[in-house]
Amino acid sequence: MTMMRPETDALTQPRLSSLRIEAWLDPVVDEVGYDPRSSYVETYWLPVLGPSTTWLLRRLAAHLDARPGGVDLDMEELARALGLGERSGPNAPFARTVKRCVDFQMAEWRGESLAVRRHLPPLALRHLRRLPDSLQKRHARETEAARPSTLTDRLRLHGRRLALSLLDYGEDRAAAEQQLMRWAFHPALASECAAWAVLEHSRRKVSQATHPAAAQADARIETRVAPRTRT
Repeated sequence: MTMMRPETDALTQPRLSSLRIEAWLDPVVDEVGYDPRSSYVETYWLPVLGPSTTWLLRRLAAHLDARPGGVDLDMEELARALGLGERSGPNAPFARTVKRCVDFQMAEWRGESLAVRRHLPPLALRHLRRLPDSLQKRHARETEAARPSTLTDRLRLHGRRLALSLLDYGEDRAAAEQQLMRWAFHPALASECAAWAVLEHSRRKVSQATHPAAAQADARIETRVAPRTRT
């Protein structure tokens, strides 16, 4: 499978058979957003993005969990693993799915790499209006119920997300706790947040391990592309 890079004219642009994926780090969205594999995304973003785009974001999130620094993926393998076929070109299902990610600002091109969000933002009002009335009402109820009621609750939520991000990037519990304290979190709250992050990080690893077929498919996709030589 090949896909055009968007930066230059399609008639002269070299074609890609592999795709470089990197994390789109956005401190604001990463703090308040949702993992692409969360029930929030499945319930509320899926009707807006569509199933192919949602599944692509879920799969890319798993790759970035395993390799936060970025990964090269074989596009034909990835497209087939998602049920998007083998057809190439700018109008192929896989190319349209990637374009939809970019159109909805879930990903953006950075030269030859595609930067992908690791957390999806809460739905904006214009997106909420596209949902059925029942889902709009459910979203309003759940958003209100989940809103932190005190400053301590908001700090705890913020600290947990920061600690989990630190673990995702290879830090251990002690390092995450120390970093939170350097960011002016109270030691007791820093310890609590780091402990929660360790449990959540382990839970996500177990969740990934319970889907061996998807894991094997991911491994095949990655091994088809030779590692990049960096200078």
